[in-house]
Formats: sequence, structure tokens, C-alpha cells
Amino acid sequence: MARAGLTADRLTAAAADLADEVGLDRVTLSALARHFGVKDASLYSHVRGLQDLRTRIALLAGGELIERIALAVAGRAGRDALAAFAGAYRAYALRHPGRYAATQLPLDQALIADTPALRRTADITSSMLRAYGLEEPDLTDAVRLLRSTFHGYCALESAGAFGAPRDVDRSWDKAVQALHVALEHWPSEADANV
Repeated sequence: MARAGLTADRLTAAAADLADEVGLDRVTLSALARHFGVKDASLYSHVRGLQDLRTRIALLAGGELIERIALAVAGRAGRDALAAFAGAYRAYALRHPGRYAATQLPLDQALIADTPALRRTADITSSMLRAYGLEEPDLTDAVRLLRSTFHGYCALESAGAFGAPRDVDRSWDKAVQALHVALEHWPSEADANV
């Protein structure tokens, strides 16, 4: 019988909080059970196991992240939208390191297609990039450029890996400005084959 008060959503929220405190890799079913004062077996009425729990954290965090991005980019286009998108992304990654780590987990494509928040992520990102005149396959390439730049910067920053005295916020602004220039001057397929 399920322990009174425990639900999959409540467990997921607590696991996400724990991930932010101790790191996603240190979130275990045992740690979560201790948090609620129950035996590990009590959790299996609500989650199928650790992988299911991590997937749930990823979906929760993905929804939170895109909500912040959507609010930031609303009514903006071009450089302003890109800067707002980037700023919301970075703020979330730095404020919620465990949740953010979960957003980087590989998820089943069928699950992505069936999850409104993850579809919304694709829609908002594509809309922002279409303002630069990008269509497929360039759209996918641009998404990969943005994601790898944002993720790489946030990962290095959160690890304290930027040792130069230059202010990291100024470097971030320059990186976003450089991405804007790159998107405005996106190479055509003919240029790429030269």
C-alpha cells in the first residue's frame, strides 16, 4: 500500500531539490526515502526506479526552464530575444545545478514528442531562430550551436573554470553578441561546401 502523502509529483519535486543541493548523481532512492522517513520499497508505488525518477526530474526541470525562457523572450525578436533566451538559460543553470544537469540527460524521442513542455521548447527555440531567416537543416545546426555554447559556458562557469580576471558576465555578453552575428551571417549550404 502506498504511504499516505507520497505521490510521484511530490517525490519528483523533492528529488529535484535534493539534486540542486547535492548533485544529480548523488540522488538515490535511498536518499529520497530517508528524506521522507520511509523505506526504499515505499517509493516503488510511485516511481519505477532511479531511471524513472531521473526522467521525471528531467521533465520537471525542462518545463521550468522553458517557462522561464518563454517569459524572457515574450515580445522580443532577433538580438533581444537571443539575449533574453540566453540569460534565462544561464540563470536557471546556475541557480538549479541539479535540475539543469537532469535537462542534459538523453530522453526517449517518443517521450519528448509526447511531452508538452519539451515540444514547447522546440517551438520557442525554432521561432526565435526563424527570426534570423533560418529553416531546416540550418535550424537544427543553429540549435546545436546555441545549446553547446550555452551548456559549455554554464558548465565551465559553475565549475569555477574561468580563471582569467575578466568578468564572466562581460564574457557571456560577448559570447551572446558573437552568436547573434553568427546567426545573422549564417553560411548557406553552398558556402559550407567550399
